[in-house]
Parts: sequence; structure tokens; C-alpha cells
Amino acid sequence: MRLKKARINPLSNEEMSDEMKAMLGERFDRGKVFNIFRTLAHAPKAYKQFMRWGGYILSDRNDLSARDRELVVLRAGYNWKAGYEWAQHVVIGKEAGLTDEEVERIKAGPDANGWSAIDAAMLQATDELTSDAFITDATWSRLSDLTDKQKMDLVMTVGQYTQVSMMLNSFGVQLDEGLNLDPDLDGRR
Repeated sequence: MRLKKARINPLSNEEMSDEMKAMLGERFDRGKVFNIFRTLAHAPKAYKQFMRWGGYILSDRNDLSARDRELVVLRAGYNWKAGYEWAQHVVIGKEAGLTDEEVERIKAGPDANGWSAIDAAMLQATDELTSDAFITDATWSRLSDLTDKQKMDLVMTVGQYTQVSMMLNSFGVQLDEGLNLDPDLDGRR
């Protein structure tokens, strides 16, 4: 987390337009609307498009397995020091099959002991994308077990969560109730 408080406050239920409540649909009806969505509610048209693309990334239309997707989402979030992203996706990652030990090891990166060759390659690709917006030839070669579509989805997933991390960090989106801030990502000021 970069900030101790929101720069753009999440909208309360009373502040949301009927249009936004309708877009939130089932989330709003269940009463569990995450702060990221309450913040994006300030821009309903952007929210709608954001959810369409994000829906692709988090769906089974993304050819990365849910576990592999969460591996790179968490590494991207960690690299961008996005405490909110990390906290949300630790939960999602564990549901997708990542172990507690793997989640902790993601922070150490691709050179940590214990990764399979393809896991290390995906983490390395994520590091390269989040530092230089480019996967080197050497790392691309190490991704040879992935199909071309999976390689494309890896790049698009890291790109999506780079954007999400930028929004979360810059808007100051605070953790939702029940989430814990990883001490390694507590850079609040």
C-alpha cells in the first residue's frame, strides 16, 4: 500500500447512481462491493469497459490456468507494490491452487528455489514486463511449453494487472474488510 487513505473516496451506497447500482448488479444486491469497484463507480463508463476486459482476463477464455494466471498477477502486483492487489489475489490465488509457501515464494521471484522451469519462466517474463515492457528472447524461449495463445494471455494478464496496480496505488484504494496487508508491501505515507 502506498497511501494511508484514499485520494478518491469509494462511493457509499447512497452516493451511487441507479445506473451504477445496475452495473454492479449482483454485487450490489449481495452488499459486498469491493473498494476498487466503489472507487471506479466515479466513472461508470470506464467501469463498464474495465469489467469487460477484466472479465476476459479472469475467465476460462484466458488460456493460462487459473493457478498460472494468479502466479503472474501476484508477481505483477508485488512488483508494483500494490498492497490491495496482493491482498485480494492472495485469496484468489489460494482458491486457484497456489499454496501458502508458493505465495510467499512469489515475493522472492523467479530465482527462488522450488519453482518448476515453467513457473520460473513465467515469473521472469512478469519481471521483464514490469521493468521494461518486453520479454527477452532468452525468456521467450523458456516459455516454449506454453502455446502462443498462452504467451499472449500472459502478456495481457500482466498488462491488465499493471493498469490495475497503477489505479489502486494512485487512487489510494484501501483494503476491504477482512483482508490483510502484507508487511512487505506496507509503504504507506
